[in-house]
Amino acid sequence: MNELALNDMKVPGLARGRSLMESIREAGYDGLQVGDQISRELMHACERLGLKVAGSGRVNVPQEADAVAAKLADCGFISGTVHLGWGMEDDAAAGALIEAVLKASERRKLPLYIETHRATIFQDMWRTVQFVRRYPEIRINGDFSHWYTGQEMVYGGFDNKFHFIEPIFERVRFLHGRIGNPGCMQVDIGYGKVEGQPFVGHFRKMWIASMSAFVQSAAPGDYLTFVPELLAPGIFYARLVRDAEGKMHEEGDRWEQSLVLCRIARECFEKASRPKG
Repeated sequence: MNELALNDMKVPGLARGRSLMESIREAGYDGLQVGDQISRELMHACERLGLKVAGSGRVNVPQEADAVAAKLADCGFISGTVHLGWGMEDDAAAGALIEAVLKASERRKLPLYIETHRATIFQDMWRTVQFVRRYPEIRINGDFSHWYTGQEMVYGGFDNKFHFIEPIFERVRFLHGRIGNPGCMQVDIGYGKVEGQPFVGHFRKMWIASMSAFVQSAAPGDYLTFVPELLAPGIFYARLVRDAEGKMHEEGDRWEQSLVLCRIARECFEKASRPKG
């Protein structure tokens, strides 16, 4: 589960007297993703319940990479995702950012996964593919709704773009679970009711491709992390709709939707793990 996604989220366990971390564990999650710092109390609660903790951070200039990696490592996190640059850097500046993250990851012995995220140097599919060819050791956090909606992957043919970004799938070791459609990057998908919607199938295909590449290349001790990241309407992710009485409310229940995404991810991983042929 993602800490930022918990903002204004209705967590059923709290009404039954469970703590937030107990509710997360009870729901079947294995861990929590947080920012570049975590309170001692929250870390102790995660340790007591056996929850692993991953981090996240932003690196705007090369000099920040080691400091971000050091914070995450010092907190005892298992890995971290990174928003890298603002997307306006030329190739030389972007390359320097990538090299700094790779060096920091190696120095701190902490896996760092660069996000496919808007307003970063990996906001663009074409440019990201060029960079992973230049730096094949890059590992990715696939936050694919940013590309699916932001670059309208269905316009010009989804399959064309899917095949073009296959080098990205090969490097995914972390996935932010969110499903969007061509016009909105976070939508309520139900479960069973809208499986025929093409955009749900497209995300399944991208997740399976990422998971299949992981299964085929994983060494002992390697792991792939799936984190549902359904964010609040206050930062314009969850959509607000008006009910019959004219009141605004969230389109869906983000806690329940997160569990739906986890269920789909497990189905995708099961399919990715089946022997071929």
